[in-house]
Amino acid sequence: MITEATVGKLFVYELQREGYQREFEPFHKVYDRDFNDPLVFKCNKERFPDLPRWLRFTQKDPYKNGFLYGTPLPEDQGRNIIQIFVSNRRSYDDVIKERLVISVVPAGKQQPYQAEFFLELRNIEDVLPSFVQDEIKKDTKTLWDTKDLEFVNITSALDRGGRVPLPLPGYFEGVYVKLGSGKPFSECMLKTLTPEHERKCADGGKMPGECKICYNPVNCITWCKTVLFDLSKPIPPARVPTVGSGILEWGGEFNPPDSPPERDFFPDYIITIIIPLIIAVILCLILAYVMCCRREGVVQLYHHHTIQGNFNELRRMAGRDRSTMDRPRQCLQPLIMSEQTMAGC
Repeated sequence: MITEATVGKLFVYELQREGYQREFEPFHKVYDRDFNDPLVFKCNKERFPDLPRWLRFTQKDPYKNGFLYGTPLPEDQGRNIIQIFVSNRRSYDDVIKERLVISVVPAGKQQPYQAEFFLELRNIEDVLPSFVQDEIKKDTKTLWDTKDLEFVNITSALDRGGRVPLPLPGYFEGVYVKLGSGKPFSECMLKTLTPEHERKCADGGKMPGECKICYNPVNCITWCKTVLFDLSKPIPPARVPTVGSGILEWGGEFNPPDSPPERDFFPDYIITIIIPLIIAVILCLILAYVMCCRREGVVQLYHHHTIQGNFNELRRMAGRDRSTMDRPRQCLQPLIMSEQTMAGC
């Protein structure tokens, strides 16, 4: 597939899931019907690991279409070959590979007047479809009082340091949309350049009633974040630095600073050594009082005395057993002596 992108204008290419559903087996070839498989798109520039710097890709979830979007700059002119891989999360097939050729052409009609608006109740995936862009254009045409409007850029607030919203209904990331026209700004838009507008925004003011135009509430802009860009006026060139001789001027002899005054470290010693030591001694005394005077160790001492008493009792029993074993020999000794006397006779 071949498509074109114009320098300075928003480029959006939608990856339709329906076009890839019939490519996966077995539902189409076996059952002759399509199946709503979750598809994930992966895009990169040919022979490169990522997309070109001006191009971005987003897909809300595997059951939604993907979008390639961005605004090319003059230095991005040329041909960009984008490889599109499609992965089926049901069967884990990754067989579809498509090449998208994007030709970046020079800008035609200039749009010197540009305005950037912030849509607080939108996500980036919600603004990229063409019908949503038409709704935003409709509101902006009424505000700008012109029909000559073109999208210049669309940026998620997350890319500008915004916070990731909670995954709950009613929380959005926010989107910055920039539109351009050849017609100067309207009176309502010029109010953003007045000091009164800045003062109202600092006090938490809202959009003036006569300038609040949004047919769809989610497309209402945050008035205090509106920025106007007037490119019709020539930008003054940067000041050229004056080239000197390259030799430093003589600044006189170097006078080293005086030695700093002596510092007394005794207060620091008291704070870092003495005070913690005193606290440690007090804690030791409290612990000794609790352990010894409050009788928390009575149970352990009783257990120790019980073991010692049992040990002494076992020793006495062992000694008593030895004495009982020697008694038969003492009783038999007179009989043995009498037998020896009779044998001598």
